[in-house]
Amino acid sequence: MPRTVKGGIPLQARRGSHLTPAPTARYAQRMRQSLRLTVITLVAGAVITGTLPSGAVAQRAAAAFPVEETSIAAVHRAFRAGTLTCHQLVQRYLDRIAAYDRQGPAINALITLNAGALTLADSLDRRYAAAGPVGALHCIPMIVKDNFETRDLQTTAGSLSLKGWIPTRDATMVARVRAAGAIVLAKSNLAEWAFSPYETVSSILPGYTKNPYAPDRVTAGSSGGTAAAIAANEGTVGLGTDTGNSIRGPSAHTALVGIRSTMGLTSRAGVVPLANGADIAGPMARSVADAVAVFQVVAGEDPDDPVTAAARGHRAPDYNAFVVSGGLKGARIGVLRQAYERPTTDAEVVTVFTRAVAAMTAQGAVIVDPAGIDSLQAILRVPGPGCATFRHDLERYFAARGGNAPVKTVREILRSGNYHPAAQVRLQAEDTVGVAPEGSPACAAREAMRVRFRAAVVQLMDSLHLDALVYPTWSNPPRLIGDLNTPHGDNSQLFSPTTGFPAITVPMGYTRNDALPAGITFFGRPWSEGRLITLAYGYEQATHHRRAPAATPALAVRKAKP
Repeated sequence: MPRTVKGGIPLQARRGSHLTPAPTARYAQRMRQSLRLTVITLVAGAVITGTLPSGAVAQRAAAAFPVEETSIAAVHRAFRAGTLTCHQLVQRYLDRIAAYDRQGPAINALITLNAGALTLADSLDRRYAAAGPVGALHCIPMIVKDNFETRDLQTTAGSLSLKGWIPTRDATMVARVRAAGAIVLAKSNLAEWAFSPYETVSSILPGYTKNPYAPDRVTAGSSGGTAAAIAANEGTVGLGTDTGNSIRGPSAHTALVGIRSTMGLTSRAGVVPLANGADIAGPMARSVADAVAVFQVVAGEDPDDPVTAAARGHRAPDYNAFVVSGGLKGARIGVLRQAYERPTTDAEVVTVFTRAVAAMTAQGAVIVDPAGIDSLQAILRVPGPGCATFRHDLERYFAARGGNAPVKTVREILRSGNYHPAAQVRLQAEDTVGVAPEGSPACAAREAMRVRFRAAVVQLMDSLHLDALVYPTWSNPPRLIGDLNTPHGDNSQLFSPTTGFPAITVPMGYTRNDALPAGITFFGRPWSEGRLITLAYGYEQATHHRRAPAATPALAVRKAKP
């Protein structure tokens, strides 16, 4: 039986975790001498108690800190200056969640709030005062997609069939960000079982997750909850998963940066699977620098995910070192028209993309247009039925969890009736799959095609001496919620997921009277994350398209009682 949901538990610093320099004497003295005030905040219907350092100077400084559109570096500078505490930062995000996630525009991005977040923040403040930061993500409030296992918060994969389930351990990525000092502030909504790339709706959270830039529009899927929450400044950074386009699509729809790594560079251990052959987990953030800061923490081998053995010798020592200016100068970038040109491609998206290419040219990039794969359709042709893996991947995942597993089979989920109607047809189809992936001729044929496709992409890039290929992340603007008739525009399912090669999406502008975000993808060879980061950062810094959504403006900061 699933255990009852409980609040967060204090983060324990791990042996060997990175420690940055000690805090300033001013901060440490103020933290030791501060009086404490009890604060009671109503957040998403739950009362959360905590403490807030008193002192007029400290309060004024914290009130002046712009939590909206802030960055990891800005937060850490404020900590070092003694003008912000972890408690104050977390409280500001909780206030925004209270104001915007269920009220106001009702973004509806979050499933579970960490009721222990302020207590954890207090423990991190004490740690900072005594010994400095825990690690590179000290007190960074994170939004985590609810298909990542968390040992202290329910994990649902968006399904009522998993309601109340508390796993016995954290997913590897969650464990790594926590060890680096991050706070899991909330678990976010997703398309149920991560099935849909088009909208974010599940059976565990009533209603659709809305796009903060236009609350009548979708966030795409399936990581739409993380995307909406980070775009609306309900957390600093987030974690999502991407099987076909589920980090990059929602990021493009909400003016975020999203990283899908080379298959094997990041661990999926502890993530509820959709398709093990394509699932990848990674960061979503408002800037390239923040996404890379998280990526640096989570990337690397993991004995709990055998696919990551391939990363040996390929992981860069420090991905932050690739966040450098001027990276576009002299870069050879191919325009991958095969990724986005189709009869339904939106003309405004093409216009915005054309401006993006011109901006890269202005920064000194050499543009190769077009850059395409000869005989692409012949390479992609796979005879016979498709390769279906979800049932076997999911049932093996729950079997590995033994008595802690809340369900065992897809059939059990169907019999329970605990699923969204939109998921029913997919669940029923998966329940009929009898052959395991390793014994399926269809899966063998698909893998052979993927080998051919990888070789074709590398040959294309080598022949043209390209550093990267670029294309619009989606070919159409975000749809109206509930609209399944107009073109969805999802054009990122092919190149990165099929090859397993890395891709990064960055905001590239807006369509529909400058209202709806669009993204540009930088796609490259395997293990080329460092080069893609430099190119993406160079483009971001040359254009600065990211802006805060008008639907979730800055809040007036509450004054503490004297």
